[in-house]
Amino acid sequence: MPTSILKVVAVLLLLLLVIGLGLAWHRYDQARLADPIRVGILHSLTGTMAISERGVVTATRLAIDEINAAGGLLGRPLQTIVRNGASDWATFAREAESLILDAQVDVVFGCWTSASRKTVKPVFEQYDHLLFYPVQYEGLELSPNIVYTGAAPNQQIIPAVKWAMDNLGRRFFLVGSDYVFPHAANAIMRDQIRSLRGSVVGEHYVLLGSTEVESVVEAIATSRPDVILNTLNGDSNVAFFKALRARGLTPDRIPTISFSIAEAELKIMGSADFAGDYAAWNYFQSLPGESNRRFVAAYQAQYGANQVVTDPMEAAYLGVYLWAEAVKRSGRTDPVAVRRALPGLSIATPGGAVSLDGQSQHLWKSVRIGKIQADGQFEIVWDSVKPVRPLPYPGYRSPAEWEAFLTGLNQRWQGQWTNPGTEPTPPGQPFTGAHP
Repeated sequence: MPTSILKVVAVLLLLLLVIGLGLAWHRYDQARLADPIRVGILHSLTGTMAISERGVVTATRLAIDEINAAGGLLGRPLQTIVRNGASDWATFAREAESLILDAQVDVVFGCWTSASRKTVKPVFEQYDHLLFYPVQYEGLELSPNIVYTGAAPNQQIIPAVKWAMDNLGRRFFLVGSDYVFPHAANAIMRDQIRSLRGSVVGEHYVLLGSTEVESVVEAIATSRPDVILNTLNGDSNVAFFKALRARGLTPDRIPTISFSIAEAELKIMGSADFAGDYAAWNYFQSLPGESNRRFVAAYQAQYGANQVVTDPMEAAYLGVYLWAEAVKRSGRTDPVAVRRALPGLSIATPGGAVSLDGQSQHLWKSVRIGKIQADGQFEIVWDSVKPVRPLPYPGYRSPAEWEAFLTGLNQRWQGQWTNPGTEPTPPGQPFTGAHP
């Protein structure tokens, strides 16, 4: 066969090979693009915290469903994988690792209590992964692997105490569940109250999930504070408020400001025992505005006309959209690429515009205080009007002093982030750390 013909045949064979490889790669690429983006949700569906966390799961799902209905991300649908933390911190850590290694999710939305967040934090840092945390908390923490879409202390706790001193009184009683968030929040509040020349007349703790609140209520009745600052979590609140009312301690006599009671808890527990008291959040369902109206309507259309939405639910919902914007910006879904795309992102949310502070990975958010109504909704009595810059470490102590405080709590509880014993921290013996 002449050399020229051989060359033509070789060129044709090479061309066919290139075309074949191109078609194969195209089919592979299309298949890869059709693969879903795996998204993890990690919350308590059982146990004492389920009363608060179930709604956060459904709000997270709503955002994911809306994104899928609009075509997904990068041409791919989102696939939701839900795991139950069961109100148990070891379970949270185990399920977080399973979501990362076994389910191979690209992101996790989850946790409520600071005990659960602090337990999973080393897992996300070990695997250089990404958690969106949707709940107000005590601050005193920064992690490159966590995006905090709830309030920092200066976006909930601190303005609430200042408002109380201006409007309700200067003598405070602190009551909380016996784990890291209430202890740290109360330390912040003690510092603030002292700096504003108020007084703390009592500080009591209840084991997480416990209904043994009689001694706390008796101490409140005896000390007669102007205001109760409540950092109880979960269904301990039911027993506490029923005991207050049974003792004749109503809001007109001693009002309570709560930091973990919202519309969903009131719906489940009944609002009768809570009406007239207060809560501090960034978002309330009763907020005016078209964006919030659409959010509430979409949630109720999907989950029932009688359902309610809360601050942590809105923070979870907006967290999904914040993550989605970072995915679009980066063009990738892996946690490292998404984290690099997050700083400076701003989005419109049902509660107003938010933007991510690149240094702390917390959000600029508006602050609001609401008065509980008989129907379980809130009348907004104070609003910061503008978004507040997040400050995770309150200036009453240095970051090093706050870290020492947290380390001391952890050591006191044998390496855990909640009291592991059968008796709560004794009254008048909160951990104060190195601060004088």
